[in-house]
Amino acid sequence: MLENVILENEQILLRPMTRQDFPLLLDLSREKSLWNYFTHNLSSPEDFEDWAAPTFSGERLQFTIIDKESTLPIGSSAFGNFSPRDKRVEIGWTWLGKDFHGIGYNRQIKFLMFEYAFEVQKMLRVELKTDVLNTPARKAMLAMGIREEGILRSHTLLCSGRRRDTIYYRLLADEWESAKKDWYKKRR
Repeated sequence: MLENVILENEQILLRPMTRQDFPLLLDLSREKSLWNYFTHNLSSPEDFEDWAAPTFSGERLQFTIIDKESTLPIGSSAFGNFSPRDKRVEIGWTWLGKDFHGIGYNRQIKFLMFEYAFEVQKMLRVELKTDVLNTPARKAMLAMGIREEGILRSHTLLCSGRRRDTIYYRLLADEWESAKKDWYKKRR
């Protein structure tokens, strides 16, 4: 799965991140409030480098998300924690510049990634996780038909120094067709 993959629809393009993307992505990441629920403060070039390092070691397939109309980056998302034996992958490490929140980009990104995971890679399980306090992300996942599974207490250290309780979500291969139909209905 961790190969050169390009995913796209009419509005967005997801392509593997390159170091050449860093200046424009860093411009998008300057808003410190974006990182309240994040493990790295991407407004810091040093933290951005640390966060991006697994991309270049092959641990994650980190995408740069491009708005096709402007041809400019709007954020990033990734596949990671890939387990070929278990046919399982995680979608995460997702962020969008502040101007791109709440207007449907995240839903499109997740749809393209789920479609690739289930229909091309034949995954049986796709996982997502977030801070239990991240209400907007939690509502968005539920609205996409992604199901809550459980909470891991004191699971992850955030860039603020707080230890987050992490809530896990999942979609299984046998749930994908139904979720996909709902996705299409909500697009209209």
